[in-house]
Amino acid sequence: MEIYQLRYFIAVSEEGNFTKAATRLHISQPSLSQQVLNLEEELGQKLFHRLGRQLALTDSGQLLLQRAHDIVSEADETIRELKEDPTLGSRVNIGAIPTVAHFFFPAVLAYCRSNNVRIRLFSQEDFRDGLVAALLAGEIDWGLIAVPINDGRLEVQPLFTEPLLLAMAAEHPLAKQERISLADLRDQNFIMLGSGSSLTAQLVQRMSSAFDHSPNITHRCSQLTTLKSLTALGLGISVLPRSARTVTDPAGLVYRRLEGPPLTRGIALVKHRRRHVSKGAQLFADAARAVVGPLQGLPVPATATPA
Repeated sequence: MEIYQLRYFIAVSEEGNFTKAATRLHISQPSLSQQVLNLEEELGQKLFHRLGRQLALTDSGQLLLQRAHDIVSEADETIRELKEDPTLGSRVNIGAIPTVAHFFFPAVLAYCRSNNVRIRLFSQEDFRDGLVAALLAGEIDWGLIAVPINDGRLEVQPLFTEPLLLAMAAEHPLAKQERISLADLRDQNFIMLGSGSSLTAQLVQRMSSAFDHSPNITHRCSQLTTLKSLTALGLGISVLPRSARTVTDPAGLVYRRLEGPPLTRGIALVKHRRRHVSKGAQLFADAARAVVGPLQGLPVPATATPA
C-alpha cells in the first residue's frame, strides 16, 4: 500500500466519481481506476460499490477512509517537520475572526517569546463562514471562532466566554444611561461588522425575538477600526466584545451594558476532525489556553511546553 494510492482513494471517495477525482488529481481516469483496483487487490476487499457512474463506499471502504485520512495527514506533517529549520520554530496556520485577531495573536506571540516557545505563526483574519471554509479545505490548523458551530466535520474546543457591550459616541442620548434596555434600541441606527459576524447575528436574534423587528443597520464594516471610528462619530451604535475595548479607542467612544439577560459570546479553538495536530498546532493551542486567564484577569495557568 502506497501513500499516493491512499491519496487517490480519498479523492475518489470525496468526489464519488472517478472522472471528477482524476480531474482533481491531474491524472488520467484509466490510471486512477487501475490504482484503485490495485489497492483493492492488495487488501483483498472491495472498497466501492460501483453504481453506474456513481460510487458508494463499502463497509471496508468506510473503515479505510477513516484510517487513510490519518495516515496521509501524519505523512504530510512528518515531511513538513523534517524540512523545517529547528532554529526557526514549528509552522502553524491560524485563522481568527476580526474581533479576536487584533488582541489574541499579539498576546500569544508575546507569551511564546517570554516562554521560549518557538512557533512560526501564519495567520489570516476572516469572518466565521470564511474560516469554516478554510478549515474544511485544510488551509489552516486552527480557527479562533465564535460558537456555536454546527458542523459535524469540525471539532470544537471551548476557549473563553466574554460579555458583549454596546458602543456609542459620548454625545449619543443613550450614553447618559448606565444601562440600556432593548426597547431603547428599537429605533436606533447600528454600525455592525459584516453579515458573517456572530455579533451581528446575536443582536438580530435578540431584537427579532423581542419586537419581530430587526435592527436598522446603516453601516457594515470589515475592519474593527473602521467600525469604532464611525461609532465615535455618532453615526450609530455598535455591539462589541469586552476584549475590543482598548486604550487606543477613538476619543469619545463609550461602552454601556444592555439590561436583561447578558449578551455574551464564546470563542473556541476549532479544527477539522481529520486533521492531524502538528507540533506547531499543539504549541499554539497550549499558548492560547495559557493567555486566556491573564486576558480575563484570572490566575496564570501552567506554561506551555517549549518547542
